[in-house]
Amino acid sequence: MITVEHATKRKGTRALWDALSFAVGPGEMVAVTGPSGSGKSTLLDCIGRLDDVDSGTITVGGVVAGTSRRTDRLLRRDVIGYLFQNYGLVEDASVGANLDIVRTRRSTRSERRPTNEAALETVGLGRRGSRPVAELSGGEQQRVALARLIVKQPTVILADEPTAALDDDNGRMVMDVLAQFAGRGAAVLIATHVAAVRDACMRTVDLPGPTD
Repeated sequence: MITVEHATKRKGTRALWDALSFAVGPGEMVAVTGPSGSGKSTLLDCIGRLDDVDSGTITVGGVVAGTSRRTDRLLRRDVIGYLFQNYGLVEDASVGANLDIVRTRRSTRSERRPTNEAALETVGLGRRGSRPVAELSGGEQQRVALARLIVKQPTVILADEPTAALDDDNGRMVMDVLAQFAGRGAAVLIATHVAAVRDACMRTVDLPGPTD
């Protein structure tokens, strides 16, 4: 589902990672680890088509990313789901409206998707659909972002420090939901510095840190 081949990303004169190659198959949950500044978030951005590699190729869902803006847009819409560090929510909209954003017009997929209320119940936010996102705590916003994933049902999930704003119980709930996605065949890639998150994954991709 995710294949990174000989990818290099530079920041100024330094290479965040050089000739990086790895793959994440269906049903795998893999951690990206490394010291601060090693480019974990940048790697997820490049896989998710929010940034570009300087060289090498990235394939997502059988499609070579970066071949066209339309291809990248369709990957983001139909294949990839995100859990951002900053939650990636529309703060002046309601919780329900944020979940509705990921519902496409493709009826065959929409029929299989959970309702907003069911997704919110799963993350412990039942009956919050009408609440403005701006009124929620950081931890609650992260759980709304997780509920959005549950509604979207992506086949590739990119999670950037998904437990950072959560207490231990909610952190375990997030990891349980991500593991359930992997159990249903999704490819899950998690950038993390948390040992418990790393240990919950099947294997790791370790980024060594920038080089000159």
